[in-house]
Amino acid sequence: MLLVLFLTGAAFYRYATTPVNDITITRTVDIPQGSGFFRITEILDNAGLVHNRPFFWLLALGKKAARHIRAGEYELTGAMSPSAILDKLVRGEIKVYPVTLPEDITVNEVARRLSAFKLGNEKEFMALATDQSFLASLDIEADSIEGYLYPDTYRFDRSMTNKQIIRVLVGQFWRVVTPEMRKRAQEIGLTLPQWVTLASIIGKESGNSAEKPLISAVFHNRLEMGMKLQSDPTAIYNLQQEGGHVKTILLRHLKSDTPHNTYRISGLPPGPIANPGIDSLRAALYPAKVDYLYFVAKNDGSHQFSNNLASHNQAVLKYQINRQKN
Repeated sequence: MLLVLFLTGAAFYRYATTPVNDITITRTVDIPQGSGFFRITEILDNAGLVHNRPFFWLLALGKKAARHIRAGEYELTGAMSPSAILDKLVRGEIKVYPVTLPEDITVNEVARRLSAFKLGNEKEFMALATDQSFLASLDIEADSIEGYLYPDTYRFDRSMTNKQIIRVLVGQFWRVVTPEMRKRAQEIGLTLPQWVTLASIIGKESGNSAEKPLISAVFHNRLEMGMKLQSDPTAIYNLQQEGGHVKTILLRHLKSDTPHNTYRISGLPPGPIANPGIDSLRAALYPAKVDYLYFVAKNDGSHQFSNNLASHNQAVLKYQINRQKN
């Protein structure tokens, strides 16, 4: 009996500490939410990573691992020992996907990008984007989450729910937005939603960080004078939200009767048109001290600024109309 126990113990030790096989190819194994330990064992065994279920169960019992395995995707190889596999499962070293959300991306684009990585459900994400009770839990006083999904590079895993992912994105927004910035917004007469809305327009108008305070000045000056903002990106925002694709902004877009079109409405639109980055947020708070009222793209990533309509029309002729004729 002692001999049998010794041999069994030696076999168990060898099983626990030696590689499952000599296959070094990485396999992605998905442990679904709510899976019991026997189901997890079955999944691993089907992937060729167990072989001896009784020994695997005994090993998990000894490590007190059965109740501490986190759901998610794991990258495992046959070159790992059963003990190493269990340790990785218990530590929850699940596969993560780096996702970069560029500045001025819209909520629709965020949902599509996450869906492309199979992170969450696009339809559910968009439903949560306007769920008032969920927005309130995130301290967002707005009709939509647009503007509060901070652009950055994140590391998500497929076990995360849409709510968890959104909380990470909004949490980063609140970390970037300091009390000093919010105080500055109040000092210049902007509520937080108005500030984020203005920042989103500035970001959509230019990706040139150095120019953003100048563009901000144009919009601040127009607001003070009661002029319409006449921002092209606002004219197509609603169309894009409905799934439309606009390659070139046309006169009919500028005349469209939509809630965000600042060619038709006075003042700021009812909400942000994108998710601005820190440069746009700061520019909205600290506009350059200039008297510009107009700007036009110079087709090289920069803009020509003017303080009167006659100069602006000359710039339009030079940089836009003549270019279209060539």
